[in-house]
Parts: sequence; structure tokens; C-alpha cells
Amino acid sequence: MTSFGKLYLIPVPLGENAMHTLPAYLHPIVRDLDTFVVEKAKTARHFLKNIQEMPPIQTLTIAELNDQTPRAEVVELLKPLLAGKNVGLMSEAGCPAVADPGAWLVEAAHQKGIEVVPLVGPSSILLAIMGSGMNGQSFTFHGYIANKQPDLERDLKRLEQNARKLNQSQIFIETPYRNKALIDNALRFLQADIRLCIAADLTLPTQYIVTKTISAWRTNPPPDLHKRATVFIIGK
Repeated sequence: MTSFGKLYLIPVPLGENAMHTLPAYLHPIVRDLDTFVVEKAKTARHFLKNIQEMPPIQTLTIAELNDQTPRAEVVELLKPLLAGKNVGLMSEAGCPAVADPGAWLVEAAHQKGIEVVPLVGPSSILLAIMGSGMNGQSFTFHGYIANKQPDLERDLKRLEQNARKLNQSQIFIETPYRNKALIDNALRFLQADIRLCIAADLTLPTQYIVTKTISAWRTNPPPDLHKRATVFIIGK
């Protein structure tokens, strides 16, 4: 009877020139794989070329799993695992299956009894809460919040209410080209005494992590964060 392969959850850097943020033990694991499920093939190939002594990229099998992939097709991606082959899962950046459609494949693997092996690497969400000075004992990640009025105002006020009522850090993200609009609205609608952490380009040379009250942000706004990957946290 053929045993199942293992699904390795492979972290990748959060940006260019950040391979040093990955642990050394990752390289031999990735080198032993020839089949990958990734969010974007081009990005995955670029990452794999930076793995020491990696086999030629053209010899690898790389399948895409992204937000547009029909859920019914996810099961098809399990076929190599069910045949006994180990497979690597990669996100576009950071840790796979966290704010990432790769979670669908992990769910399907568990349903089939396939072993899932998460590997250590950078998570922008955890790095942001670590560096924020906010409550790290209780926090919620909301993913993307609304980006248009009046829903954006409603979501920001709801997160502020949760932060106050529960003493819980409220973490969320935005599409990088909407950062300025998000910040402008946060400074407009949040109360002056609530704190906002802005964490951009984590682990990169341009890293920026600052936590201040809304009142202080209004006096001294952040730099231009257009198209820079950013995590936001609202807290008491």
C-alpha cells in the first residue's frame, strides 16, 4: 500500500533581498522537493532560484492556487500527495495558509489524512504585533476591511470599539496602493486617544514600525507608504 506524501508549508521572504530572514534548515527540505503548489508561479520560481543547489527550475512541477482557483479544483492538487510524493506549498510572501488561499489545500490535506508540516519563517502579522507594543495576549486578525464609504468608517469604528471593550489588538491589512486612503480615514474617524500601529516593509531595509495615538498621528503623519506592504493595528 502506497503511503501518502507530506505537505510542507514553506515560508518565503516578505520582499526582495531578504533571503537571510529564512532559517538555514529550510534549504535542504526545499531541495528535496520537485512538486510545488504556489500562489504565483513567477514569484515562486524567483524564490526557488535562490535556494542553494536547487535543481533546474524547468525540472520542477509548479501548480498555482490563488483566490481565483475554484474550490472544486483544490482536491486535484492533492493527487501527487495521494500518490506518495512530498509537495511544497508557498504563498506570494511570508507564511503560507495565513491570510492566503493555501489554507484551502491544507484543509483538504487534513480531510484526506495527509501529514502537514509547517516550517518556520517570517509572518508579517506576528512581526507587527511583536513590534507594536500592543496587547500580544489577545488579538484578532481581520484580513482586509472595507475600502469604500460608508463601510470603511463603520469597520474602523467597530475595530476601535472591540479594542476598547475587549482590550484586544485589532490587526488588519490593506492593498498597498490604498494605504494613504486608509490612513487618512483612520485619522479622520478614530478617536484621538486610541492607538494605531503602522508596520510597513517588515524585515526589509526600509522597515517602518511606529505606534502612536491618533492625536499624535494627526500632528505628525507617517511617510508615504504607497505600494508598501503594511500591517495596521488598532489598540488601547
